[in-house]
Amino acid sequence: MQLSLAGRTALITGGSKGLGLATAEAFAEAGAAVALVSRDSATLTAAEQAVRAKAPNAKVVAVSADVATAAGCQAAHDGAVGALGPIDILVNNAGQAAGGGFLTSSDAVWQADFDLKVFAHVRLARLVIPAMRAKGWGRIINVLASGAKAPAAGSLPTTASRAAGMSITKALAGEFAADGILVNALMVGIIESDQWVRRFPDDGLRATWMAEQGRRIPVGRVGRAEEFAAAALFLASEAGSYISGVAINVDGGASPVL
Repeated sequence: MQLSLAGRTALITGGSKGLGLATAEAFAEAGAAVALVSRDSATLTAAEQAVRAKAPNAKVVAVSADVATAAGCQAAHDGAVGALGPIDILVNNAGQAAGGGFLTSSDAVWQADFDLKVFAHVRLARLVIPAMRAKGWGRIINVLASGAKAPAAGSLPTTASRAAGMSITKALAGEFAADGILVNALMVGIIESDQWVRRFPDDGLRATWMAEQGRRIPVGRVGRAEEFAAAALFLASEAGSYISGVAINVDGGASPVL
């Protein structure tokens, strides 16, 4: 099945590496104009070049902004719209795992996690929905984590912020379905991405850890970023036109919860 996003414009946060970059590449190859958003201007430049290499004819813009702040969300939106026009597809992907002991996680840790993983989703959705509504078409994909459905010990605040993201997804899906706006969540398991490079800078140690994790996953391995991107592309395309308000596990069957 050939999935097309021709004529669509996508804004992808956390777009300079990992899942965000893979999604940007998939969307651009499918014909979308893509805005990559990240705090790191250096990696953004490399990401923009990578997307152009995959899709030489695509319109691609890199926007440096910190979506953990209201001003950053506004800058991300304004930069994308200024370069590409109104946003048809929003992928709220910025974030990283932040789990630890409950008694040692400070208010600052909780606030930072919710700023990046909850308020960024709220603020960016608020910015893009009016144009989607006017057009009668839109897609919002919230990238969450399968641990939100079955939180483990030591997983706060991440599993709490991700669970909030599930509630936001379901509520927005119901509120804006009549406007042609579909809102879904992708629940990520262990997928090869930049956050694991940051956590395990040593290649050998990371490979060993990944192999150990893979043996615990029903499909027998960790996921690849392009596999996640394929799920996002399906939801963003017309092939996913009757899917809204769901949280789909992209974790190789690891989650004990549907």
